[in-house]
Amino acid sequence: MLESSGFITQKDIAKQTYLPARTVRYALNRLKEEKVLQERFYFQDARQSLYGLNIIEPEVVGK
Repeated sequence: MLESSGFITQKDIAKQTYLPARTVRYALNRLKEEKVLQERFYFQDARQSLYGLNIIEPEVVGK
């Protein structure tokens, strides 16, 4: 879902996936620990954060 939605709030992830908030929170924390997820400040509501995939730049061959 994060791949197709871009950056999204935890609340929106729970709504769209029909998963409990606790499950979503746990999964997001695990993904952050593995450096798969990127967390950004959400200016519209400072109580929430935006989550999206951490895009890793491919290595340039022959530097």
